[in-house]
Amino acid sequence: MTETISAAPVPAIVLVRPQLGENIGKAARAMLNFGLAEMRLVSPRDGWPNPAAGPAASGADIVLEGAKVYESVADAVADCQNVYATTVRKRGVTKPVVTPEVAAREIRATTGKSAILFGPERSGLETDDVALARTIITVPINPEFGSLNLAQAVILCAYEWSKGEALASPPSVELDPPAPQDELEGMIGQLETMLDGAGYFFPPDRIPATKRTLRTLLTKPGWNSNEVRTLRGVLSSLANPRAR
Repeated sequence: MTETISAAPVPAIVLVRPQLGENIGKAARAMLNFGLAEMRLVSPRDGWPNPAAGPAASGADIVLEGAKVYESVADAVADCQNVYATTVRKRGVTKPVVTPEVAAREIRATTGKSAILFGPERSGLETDDVALARTIITVPINPEFGSLNLAQAVILCAYEWSKGEALASPPSVELDPPAPQDELEGMIGQLETMLDGAGYFFPPDRIPATKRTLRTLLTKPGWNSNEVRTLRGVLSSLANPRAR
């Protein structure tokens, strides 16, 4: 069943004090892959626009061209009714904590504007930044290695949002049907004949078990007719090599 598309405004992605232009570009690329295009920048370290962002965005120019710059987090989210802060820890702030999946459902269930905050690459959001949010987004992560880069964090949230969007899926490729049993039997019989002539089946008391193993191996993949013909051609060439 196709999910009903929500009327909720598309959330804004707010990068707070981002440090590298390359990371801003990669975040833009992650956003546009999953249907998000509104980027807000709070005091980017190297100013804006940043020439390093374009190449890293890999064509997500519409996101970079529309990016707006703010002096503070409060300014960046002033028009938003729902503000989420992405962080690994609560950092002493008592707020609801949800996963990106739950956050995406909440955003879709509201008619107000939402924003998702992402902190600087090196240190993440400060406690004062998190204090402006109403909800914290975090993900279950390896406690021994809780290191997500900026674009990875953005893509986790963007992907969950995209589940309710009418985005194109990768094209499916139909597989050829498995070959008829008689074709497969012919290939197995040809191989057994060649192996018998080469003295492969030895010792005699192991022949039935060896043939069963061989049959199991050859019937596992679900060969299609073209694959069977190809392999039989290989076997025929081995049995009757061409003169050079």
